[in-house]
Parts: sequence; structure tokens; C-alpha cells
Amino acid sequence: MLRAGWWRKAQRARLPTRPLRQSQIKREESLKRQAWVRHRSWSRITSGVLLSVIGAVQYGTSKVFYKIVPHFDAQELRQYMHQVMATFSKIGKEVVMVVDRSGIHRAHKLDATLAHYHGKLRFHFLPAHCGHHLNPIEGFWRVMKDTISAGRCFGDLQQLYQRTRRVLMAHQERPIYAFHW
Repeated sequence: MLRAGWWRKAQRARLPTRPLRQSQIKREESLKRQAWVRHRSWSRITSGVLLSVIGAVQYGTSKVFYKIVPHFDAQELRQYMHQVMATFSKIGKEVVMVVDRSGIHRAHKLDATLAHYHGKLRFHFLPAHCGHHLNPIEGFWRVMKDTISAGRCFGDLQQLYQRTRRVLMAHQERPIYAFHW
């Protein structure tokens, strides 16, 4: 049981006793926006958003089909879908991609590609706010991020790219993440 300790003296938020002028409100809102932009630009650089990986896990084998791209957009996803269909068109079965409700997965630019592969490829959309347990690639991304960044800091994007490739290729030889229902 805690008997003694120290805490910082709490400071109360000061509320204005008189109404703020319009110019004061605009200035405070501008300062808040500037702080937010600084925070977002710093967090995007440090959180690894500079390198994107598109991927899917094959049920049963836990094999990952991936593509490393500079940024994740509908055009890159279309090219990835063509890559997947080039691999699986030989089996003669319908390919079902389980996707979340991201705007990229619902983009109108994908309509032509999905129409081209009608009857051979379809998207299965997960319910909104469902957990990662329904989509096996989410568990793989979590494990992969932990494996890549475990105690490491990369000096440049090329080092991060090489480390990502090594982890993905190692997974193909011996899966670091196996999905089981």
C-alpha cells in the first residue's frame, strides 16, 4: 500500500471570464492547427508510412503474396490484383480476397479490374469495426512490423526496404505467422 509519494501540483485550466473576440478565437484555432500539422508530419515520418506493402495470405498454406510499393493507392492495388490473378488463374477456381472497408478497396478505379475478372476474382468485405481475427493478413502485418522494427532504427529508406524484403522472403521459407481458423 502506498504511504508516501509526490505528485506535481495540478494546474487548473483557466476559463476566460469575458467573451473572446473573433480575432482571438481565430488565432487560437490557427495555433491548434499548426501544432496538429507539426505532430502529423512528425508521426508520418517516424511511423514508417514511407514504405507500403500490399499483401494477402493464402488460406491453408499461410503463403503471403506481397508487393512493396512507394505508396498505397488504387492504381497500385489494381497492379497487385493483376499479379495475384497471373499466379492463380491456372487453378481454375474463383479467387476471393478478404478486405476491410478501406476507401482504397472501394475505389471506383477498381471497377474495371473487377469486371475484367468477373467470376474469377471477387472481394469479400468484412463487417465494419470487426477485429483482426477475421482477416489473417492483419495478424501477419502485426508480426512482420514487430520482426522488422524490433529494436532497430533505420538510417534511410533503402535499409528499411532491404530489411522488409529479407523478412518477407524468410516468411516464404519458414512462416513467421501461420493463420488457423
